[in-house]
Amino acid sequence: MFTSFRSPLVALTITLTAALFLLAPLSAGEVLTPEKLWQLKRLGSVTVSPDGNHAVYSVTQYNWQDETSNSDLYVLDIARGESRRLTSHTASDHNPIFAADGAGVYFLSNREDKAKAQLYYIALNGGEAERISNAPDGLSNVKLLPGQERLLFTKEVALGKPVKNLFEDLPNASARVYDDLKLRHWDGWFEGTYSHLHLADINGDNARDLMKDLTQDTPTKPFGDAGDFTISPDGKEIAYVALVPNRPADSTDTGIYLLPTDGKVAELLTKNMGGYDVEPRYSPDGTYLAWLSMETPGYESDRNRIMLYHRKNKTIEELTVGLDETVSHIAWQDNDTLIFNGPTKGTYQLYRMDITRKGKKHTGNITQITKGRHNLSSFTVKGDLILAKKSTHERPFELVKVNADGSLKTLTDINGDHYAKLDLPEIETMWVDATDGKKIHNWIIKPPNFDPNKKYPLLVYCQGGPQSMVSQFFSFRWNFHLMAAQGYVVVGINRRGLPGFGREWNDSIKGDYGGQPMRDILSSTDAMLAKDYIETQRVAAIGASFGGYTVFRLMGMNHGENKRFQSMISHCGLFNMEGWYGATEELFFPNRDMGGPYWESEEQKKQYAENSPHSYVQNWETPILVIHGQLDYRVPLTEGLQAFQAAKMKGNKARFLYFPDEGHWVLKPQNGILWHRIFFQWLEETLPGTKEKPSAP
Repeated sequence: MFTSFRSPLVALTITLTAALFLLAPLSAGEVLTPEKLWQLKRLGSVTVSPDGNHAVYSVTQYNWQDETSNSDLYVLDIARGESRRLTSHTASDHNPIFAADGAGVYFLSNREDKAKAQLYYIALNGGEAERISNAPDGLSNVKLLPGQERLLFTKEVALGKPVKNLFEDLPNASARVYDDLKLRHWDGWFEGTYSHLHLADINGDNARDLMKDLTQDTPTKPFGDAGDFTISPDGKEIAYVALVPNRPADSTDTGIYLLPTDGKVAELLTKNMGGYDVEPRYSPDGTYLAWLSMETPGYESDRNRIMLYHRKNKTIEELTVGLDETVSHIAWQDNDTLIFNGPTKGTYQLYRMDITRKGKKHTGNITQITKGRHNLSSFTVKGDLILAKKSTHERPFELVKVNADGSLKTLTDINGDHYAKLDLPEIETMWVDATDGKKIHNWIIKPPNFDPNKKYPLLVYCQGGPQSMVSQFFSFRWNFHLMAAQGYVVVGINRRGLPGFGREWNDSIKGDYGGQPMRDILSSTDAMLAKDYIETQRVAAIGASFGGYTVFRLMGMNHGENKRFQSMISHCGLFNMEGWYGATEELFFPNRDMGGPYWESEEQKKQYAENSPHSYVQNWETPILVIHGQLDYRVPLTEGLQAFQAAKMKGNKARFLYFPDEGHWVLKPQNGILWHRIFFQWLEETLPGTKEKPSAP
């Protein structure tokens, strides 16, 4: 509901730029703190040399004290597993692309103008970087065409009637005027501009808009990236993703468009396919185009299928018929083999699909490549070589090589200096019986140096989405390692209504937000309360987005003999279902999950009321911290304000944490640290005890 099909696997990746941190180095035996969390480096984009011997990747580091950051490039000898720094600059160096001869890499940097990134080149053996482009408005999402004499990039273009600056004699008027929905999205208002593909010489000259006059965005906003478009092996065609023009506020109809680079008009390939169509990928020989497709219009968490388009025969077929799970990302290994990743039982693993031809038909034979407690994402394939980013609850992304037997070889250790000095939490799996007899998967995260003979406070983590799995993500806000390091046991519950456990489990949340998903959470909570090491009078429910809704809904259930929680924390949670319907910006969520608007029938009104947390405020008696951002248009600020006001009018201990400059997430470093400080301060106030305090940063 509140995440997006493009959202990231929860572990937030932001391209920013950097400086050395002024904090003292971590000392031996320390635990993770909010300040130390922001010291950790973040692995960015990865590119592999034509011969498969080297990789170049970006690393971003923050200085939270002055809110600056820096991204530099590193070159990796894959066979040796050894890295060395390739660039060192106060600007942001990112988006590396290997030169065709493998002798160097192109990359984007804002070295000479912070507002306008340009293309640079640096030899693989080092030296000074050479500026290649001089594009007047800068470059973004750059890809090089075969031959590397031309480049493809994206640029904002103003189209149609302006929404502001409407009258020349009113230059200071700040109003905007809109005539249709989707006037705002996630954390920004529509400004009348669209992101268009442009083709230019490699130096940025002779640029032309390939989507001239089209009211479409590619990449799609706000989560799209350069993966939304791809170039055919012969350089004559571009496949790109864009929303099919209709009613964007209640539609998930993104299409795959085929655009000749000679200036002809784009053709919609996915006609009569009304769901999300994303990630177009040409086969190495250009015979096929594969992509991910959701079948059901208006359902953003539908099963992603792998579709295959035979470019000569102009036929489309599905390769994943019978697969009871969704697919996250795809890449060609050779002309007959696709590699993809997907969710399974609280992890993300890699799979191989061997494509078999049977006359004009094709089938996909699927083999799971990897296993283990990890998320594998953002993988790169070069023949038999597969590189992937690996995360766990303990550590953020590192680059790994996938061996032929499916085992993983870690190639980078960008945070090794920090982790050598940190005590780590303990992670285990728990399966719990649901009230209907089905099994619920849980992750249990225990504090560093866990002692089973001691009693620990418990944090019950309620996942957002709603259809977003509690996987082995490493979040820079909802960070289980950090929570455990402060002395809490955390349980992450893969309740009803999320992927990784079959389509029935994923889809069953429809129309039942406040029903079985809540019972699943309570079943897992009860299983934790039965453990000898849990202090049953120091338990909190926490969560954001649909997890924030869950906390509000549990508030109404947490009373009398059913009381399990002594504290609650809800971030950007949905409180009043009818009010939320009238203010959110993507209406396909309630239209699908709740069956349509609340006014359509008495039955609809009843369903909204029964699932809405505000209907149960009469039972609220638990202390609650409510967090919300002014720029959150998915779950508008009024949802949090209503909940806080209701709690105070009920006489609850309550606190409201407000961010005037954040949206559905908290992205700024000092805001992030403040978020954690208030979070843990609230828990210490409402779950008082003898919990050991973490060492100072």
